[in-house]
Amino acid sequence: MDKRTQKRLIPTVALFLALTGASVCLPAYAAQQDPFEPVNRVVFKFNDFLDTWLLRPTAVVYHALLPSFAENGVRNFVGNLGEIRNTVHNGLQGKAGAALQSAERLLINSTVGIGGLFDVASKLGIPVQREDLGQTLGVWGFNSGAYLVLPLVGPSSVRDGLGVVVDPLLSPLLQLSINNGPRIGITVLAGVQTRADLLAAESLLMGDAYSQYRQVYLSKRDYDVQDGILDGDAFLDQGEDFSSDDGTFVDEDF
Repeated sequence: MDKRTQKRLIPTVALFLALTGASVCLPAYAAQQDPFEPVNRVVFKFNDFLDTWLLRPTAVVYHALLPSFAENGVRNFVGNLGEIRNTVHNGLQGKAGAALQSAERLLINSTVGIGGLFDVASKLGIPVQREDLGQTLGVWGFNSGAYLVLPLVGPSSVRDGLGVVVDPLLSPLLQLSINNGPRIGITVLAGVQTRADLLAAESLLMGDAYSQYRQVYLSKRDYDVQDGILDGDAFLDQGEDFSSDDGTFVDEDF
């Protein structure tokens, strides 16, 4: 796997870890944030079982059958669904410029980009400004709290878990007058695409899956909350890049 591909895949490893529990070694402080480790490990094993027998096989077939342009369209469409969330949370964090950029991306990609199938905004130099409720609460001074592994959802924390409930309310999928069938179908398609994108990253993951998964998630969330301004983070100090090829964060949620 070439360096360009690795850089593109690394930002979405967090979601893959939610399903497989794999990750890379990070600071030991993460263990101190996991008072529910026995229960978390049980949930982790369930997620890993689900990935092994359902999610990964589905992603392999999906990736083999779909041409690359079709997968790009799915990625762009899913990313566009998250622009409302990005606009709201950038605004709540007082980032007026970023909120405006997110709104511009939503307008441009939803119209010129044909419903978000094409990322025209990035071509025009308008980068993704990804934010969520957990990041907003972190900026407001709320500690992440205990680390949690949620069924199906995967890595989270007491603070970030609130976003699992609240942020989907900002998705156009819930606002549009459509039947549950198409809504569920789009959600499943987005999950399969994310899993397919991470097939090539599996070789990067090794060691104690649970511990590595926990460490990379907590470190990345600190990175997200502080907009990449961190001191002494072992993972980031090793030169890992959470950005996509155009320098923007991959949008894993929608």
